[in-house]
Amino acid sequence: MRHTIRLTAPAAVVLAAALLLAPPAGAAVDGIDLTGANPAIILYAKAGYVTSADGASILMWGLTSNPAGPPQYPSPTLIVDQGATVTITVNNQLTFNSTYPGSTNTSLVFPGHDVTSCTGLAGGLLTCEAAAGGGMASYTFVAEQAGTYLYHSGTDAAIQVEMGILGAIVVRPYGFDSTNPTAYGHPDTAYDREYLFVLSEMDSRIHQMVEFGDSFAGSEVLGDFFSNYWFINGRTGPDTMMGQNLAWLPTQPYGSLAQMHPGEKVLTRVVSAGRDLHPFHVHGDHADVIARNGRLLSSTPGGGVDLRSEVFTIQAVPGETYDGIWEWTGEKMGWDIYGILQAGMPDHECNGIALSTCETPNPNDENPACQSPGYDPITHEYCGDHGLPFRVSLPENQDLAFGGFWSGSPYMGAAGALPPGEGGLNPNSGYTFMWHSHTEKELTNNDIFPGGMMTMIIVQPPGTTIVE
Repeated sequence: MRHTIRLTAPAAVVLAAALLLAPPAGAAVDGIDLTGANPAIILYAKAGYVTSADGASILMWGLTSNPAGPPQYPSPTLIVDQGATVTITVNNQLTFNSTYPGSTNTSLVFPGHDVTSCTGLAGGLLTCEAAAGGGMASYTFVAEQAGTYLYHSGTDAAIQVEMGILGAIVVRPYGFDSTNPTAYGHPDTAYDREYLFVLSEMDSRIHQMVEFGDSFAGSEVLGDFFSNYWFINGRTGPDTMMGQNLAWLPTQPYGSLAQMHPGEKVLTRVVSAGRDLHPFHVHGDHADVIARNGRLLSSTPGGGVDLRSEVFTIQAVPGETYDGIWEWTGEKMGWDIYGILQAGMPDHECNGIALSTCETPNPNDENPACQSPGYDPITHEYCGDHGLPFRVSLPENQDLAFGGFWSGSPYMGAAGALPPGEGGLNPNSGYTFMWHSHTEKELTNNDIFPGGMMTMIIVQPPGTTIVE
């Protein structure tokens, strides 16, 4: 459902179609490639609408690189090279609004970067402003450090960031190699896939006041922000799990569904872009936080990430960014995640040991000859669990309630029998983990659960093609 259009199909059907037909988030962050020595871009500040998964349509302000297109929420992700001299120009298409405190002049600030020059109206000590109705302001800085950064409005930020003028910058390290990528140029920061999670929130009362021209003079709302919508990459759940650049989400192009194979390293770039603390919780395994605010957690310049921290919840402080590495292998699950012969699964090896050569007649008996230390180099299976059966007997289907991601089998890559209309969101029978805010109210869309700041990561079976 988008603005004035309402879709009547059940949410599960819509989500299943998106997972099967629309390209999900891929191995690289989606954004505008500004790599090169002296990149320059014009961003147009405009008004538009975002919609949440409960059908609400909310006025927002945002930026776009397309002079004829709608604004984005969040504003475009900018990808630049370390050492590049970057010039960003704002063309302010917002119109003068006498009821709004800042009169809709706008500007940008770039935490973590030293702006060497800016042109435009004087906007205080930190920035230059672009006047409403077509005014321009330009900013130049050198991207000295690799990492993940936030940029946002520097004019009346309490309201303009709330309205949506915020975005992310990714700085690629010197000598970046997309076939063997690292986040910071050090082997400790190597990864296979990367995903960006821009966390933000909205108090729809503020947006309604701006839309209807209500005066902010004497308003208690400004001193009593109370968010009722929470976003990852500008979308609320379950829209977060839809594909990229969907026509029915014209101002919200970025999804946040993550995918990987067992054993791969996933770089999670978390940007806390709003004013609230968002504890971002990653199910399935801990995240190794390797950098904060674009600075590697190292005790020695150029050294390894010896100050990294292992967390299950990234305490995303407003205005800060966090880079983490997340892995999943199924180690010590206590059963063979790829199945056993008695379960009807095909034979498979772990470090050269095939199930067919080591399984005992009784699948509940463990055979030490089947287990070996380490991981298989192809499947990344933990060989200590090789050939072990699932430890419980599942109830009959008529005694169960099914989630949309349940394949009908506890084994990766196996689809079991499901009642008609059940499942469907996990066509490859991967393992699915929710990533979400650990503040309970942030899992709603204006008090409607589930929604808000939640998405999924799907660990797809080895050999499965992940659509980029």
